[in-house]
Amino acid sequence: MTTVTYTVPAISCGHCTHTIETEVGELQGVQSVKADEATKKVEITFDAPANEATIKALLAEINYPAEGLLTL
Repeated sequence: MTTVTYTVPAISCGHCTHTIETEVGELQGVQSVKADEATKKVEITFDAPANEATIKALLAEINYPAEGLLTL
């Protein structure tokens, strides 16, 4: 299982977080999604077949492109 945290500057409201959590959460292999309006961060935990490329592509497709991957 992999957990990544992305910076997503386009998050501006609760609707944004709900959309991200719903859309990304529907990807096969995604275990959890937590979007935070205050920090503009999205934490995603996933297994195969999901991967960073498909997650980032989906975020861009729904108009919430990830600008950076945070390493902890």
